[in-house]
Parts: sequence; structure tokens; C-alpha cells
Amino acid sequence: MINEKDLRPQDMGRRDEQLIKLEADKLMPLLPPYNKPGMEPPLTDPKPAWQEKFCTSLDGYVGIDTLIRPKTKDEEDEFVRKFIFGLEKSFSDANNGVLQPFLLSFEYCAKCDTCSAACHIYEASGKNELYRPIFRSEVLRKIVKKYFSLSGKLLGRFVGADIDVNWETIARLGELAYRCNLCRRCAQTCPLGLDNAILTKEIRKIFSQEMGIAPLPLHTKGTVLQLKTGSSTGITKPAFLDTIEFLEEEIEEKYGRKIKFPIDKKGADILLLHNAGEYMAWPENPIAFAILFEEAGLDWTLSSEITGYDNVNYGIWYDDFQAKTLAVKQMKVAKELGVNRIVIAECGHAHKASAIVGDRMVYGDAKVPVESCLPLLWDMVRDKRLKLDPSKNNFPVTLHDPCNYVRGMGIVEPQRNVLKVISPQFREMTPHGVDNYCCGGGGGFAITNSMNFSEWRNKISTRMKFNQILGAFQDSMENVSVPKYVCAPCSNCKGAIRDILEFYEATEKFNVQYGGLVELMVNALVGMDKPFLEFLED
Repeated sequence: MINEKDLRPQDMGRRDEQLIKLEADKLMPLLPPYNKPGMEPPLTDPKPAWQEKFCTSLDGYVGIDTLIRPKTKDEEDEFVRKFIFGLEKSFSDANNGVLQPFLLSFEYCAKCDTCSAACHIYEASGKNELYRPIFRSEVLRKIVKKYFSLSGKLLGRFVGADIDVNWETIARLGELAYRCNLCRRCAQTCPLGLDNAILTKEIRKIFSQEMGIAPLPLHTKGTVLQLKTGSSTGITKPAFLDTIEFLEEEIEEKYGRKIKFPIDKKGADILLLHNAGEYMAWPENPIAFAILFEEAGLDWTLSSEITGYDNVNYGIWYDDFQAKTLAVKQMKVAKELGVNRIVIAECGHAHKASAIVGDRMVYGDAKVPVESCLPLLWDMVRDKRLKLDPSKNNFPVTLHDPCNYVRGMGIVEPQRNVLKVISPQFREMTPHGVDNYCCGGGGGFAITNSMNFSEWRNKISTRMKFNQILGAFQDSMENVSVPKYVCAPCSNCKGAIRDILEFYEATEKFNVQYGGLVELMVNALVGMDKPFLEFLED
């Protein structure tokens, strides 16, 4: 095992059992009260059975549960061959759409290392060399130079092609591509505007599209299941309609409001698309949207058609073919309904998938305009279409900025404008807005729980966000009688924040709560006779 300070990109080709091992005392310190002994769960070692079957030789963790060790030399050689073949295609016209930014980021890195200080994973790990943003990119550059440049073929290590390429090398690189949240904070800070996340995504694409290897939660239990049933959760159309009926009954029973969710309403102004995980894990979120839209008198509908009731598109994290298949199907649903616009509910990943990536995959008359819910929610508050009583939310509230809203789309002010109206004790995280840190669940991590990967997510990729939460609530953190609310208007972000609060028992010990923006808005409605937020109920 190598001391992480001495680790170099060429070490990825070593046949050692494990390159680095994380050590608790070297991780970024947490703020009070989690700086006290015994407050943090320990790190664990991978099980021997995992070491024998999967690639644990990177850092001891398994992110790709379909990356299985070869049994023969022929299998190993074929594995390497497929990767090299896919890598060559990445630099060809076959990579239409991302070839130019990919080439720019690959060719023009100045090795200035500005990106490292911007990376929450690198910082949280105690500045471990393995997680430095350019480490992964440099490994890729060495492999390319070795196989595709004349100087690399002839002079090898003398020109930087000094890496042994074997199963371990490529498998470690595949795992390392799943140690990045694709948050693009590094791209924002790069003085040349280069994007390490593009290189990371290309590695993931090669593994999926050329080698048939992708994490089960993203592929088999994600896009494949969504294309088959209509939802990444496995909710079929009959199950979806049953769920909506249940939510209508819930609204009447709990809040005394008779609201009928409009389903498949032709010619409506808005098609509202939720992350289907909300219906299962956080049904209060689609309930809150329905209450607000009805209160404001909006003309809206939901779709019951396949892929029309789940705005998820996990393909954007790992596979262009899967991404386009889903984007086209989702747009087709909206087109056939004849709506004026698609409004994406609280899911940052879906914002990027539909409004940025998907928008480039559908052309001409097949397109329907895609909008974020956040400006619409602010319009409803600003135009006084909702009667609000901010005193109902008189407890500390902080805002987590989902990366795909603020950095990806520039949607920064609407959500905080709403909070400034409805939450008297709103306070910002540090940093925030376009400088925010990822929740740690981006890039598919919020739903990836294979083997021991959730420990890595909670200890490393979400560590910075947990520290931001602690920092925002330092004035009342240890006052258990005061509820503290993390407003996270994104389904994936809520999943990561839920897990970190459970991991550190922050809700149980210190009354740290979490939820979306629309729940706070409904809680502030004058016409609500009882609290909408359950933790406020007597």
C-alpha cells in the first residue's frame, strides 16, 4: 500500500492489493459538536469476498457492482482491449456532441492544480492524492499517449507514457470515475475553463457503452427499469394512478382540502414532471406542489404515459444512448399532450437532463419548452397569488443549492427570494450560490449503495456538505428544542442529506430536519389550519 502523498498516476498499473487506505485522523475535521470523540462512525475494511470478486484495489470501496474480476488471462486481455477500443472512439467523430469540449479539456490542462482546492472530495479526504481532480485525468492521458501517440509507442516512459496497462489499471480507473460527483466546481474555478467532469463521464461511457459495465442502481435498476415500466422506481402506470388516488385521499383526510390531480389533461399550460422517487419516499412533495398550483390557479397536468410521470434520466451520468432514449420519450409525451411547457419539479438532476442535455437531443417541432419550477414558485410569491404567514416558519432554515440549478443553469435567486419571504430565520451556507458544494449524492451517488459504497459517500463525498450544515446552525446546533431545517429542493440531494443525517444521527440527537422548498411554502399558507411539516406537529 502506498502512502497517499507519494501516489502517482503511473501507480494505477501496479498489481498491489490496494493503492491507498483512508485513515480517520487524516480526514477533514468536522465542526462542533461532531469534533468530539465518539461522534463519528469508524471506517471499515472491505470484506475478503469483495476483494476476490470486485475491484477493491483502488481505495477499498466498491462503486461498480458489475465490474467482476476476470478468471483467465484471455478475459483480462479482452477487458483491456474493449476499453482501448472505446477510448479510441472517444476521440473520433463517433463522439458527436461532446468531442470538442472533451478534446479541449484533454489537451490544454496547464497542471496548475487550481481545481484541487475547489474539489469537496479532495478536501474532505484530507487532500488525498488519489482524489485530486487531475489525477484521474492524468491517468487517462498516460494511457492515450501509450496507445495512440507515436512518441509514446517508441519512447514510453521518457515522454509520459509510463504506465502499465492491465486489468487492474483499467478497473481502478473505472472505479475512480465513480469517485467524482460531476458537480463541475472544478470547471468553474479552472482559469482555462476546462472540465475534468467531461473526462470522468467519458470513462463511465466507455465502461457502459463499450464494455457493458455500469452500476446496477444506475443502469439495470435505473434506465432499463424506467424504459420497461415507466419509472426508475418500478412504478407502473396502474401503480402510479393508485398512488395519485392515495395522495388525493391523504390531502382531504389530513388537511381538509379536496384536490383532484389533473391527469393527462390535453392542452394544459404546464406538464409537471416529478422525480418518481418523491411519490415513494417523500409524497409530501408532490402533495405540496398540488396544493400550491391549485391555490395559485395554474392550468397544469400530470402524465400517466410511460416515462411521462418520472423526470429521471440516469443516462446523463454514464451512457449517452440511454440518455437520448429517455429524453426523446419524455419529450414525446409532452408533445402529444399539447402542453405549452414542461415544468421540472424539485430535482436538480432532472433539470440538467431535460433542460440542458435533453434539449440538445430533440430537434425542431418535436421540442416542447422546458422550465424550472423555481422561477415559477417565486412568481407565485412575488405576484401575491399565495397568502403566506412567515411566522409559521419561525425556526432556523438554511438552503442547499443543487449544483445543476446554480452552476448548471444559473438559477440562483428565485429559491432564496422565496425563503427570504417565508422564513424569518433563513441563513446562507458558506459558500453558497454558484460557489456551493455538492450534496455528495451527485453523479448517481445518492442511489448507489453497493457493498460499502455508502460509507465512502457519507464519510467523504457528503462530508463537506455536512460541515456546511453544521456551520449554518452553529448558533442553535446543540439546542434540541429548536428544529433546524435544511431546505434541499432536489430529490437526489434530499437522498444524500437524509443519509448523512441518519449516518451521524443528527436528527435524533440535534433535531436537524430536511425537506424541499414547496413544503415550507405550504407550511406558510394562511389557509393551512395545521402544520404541513410533521416535525412541527404537537
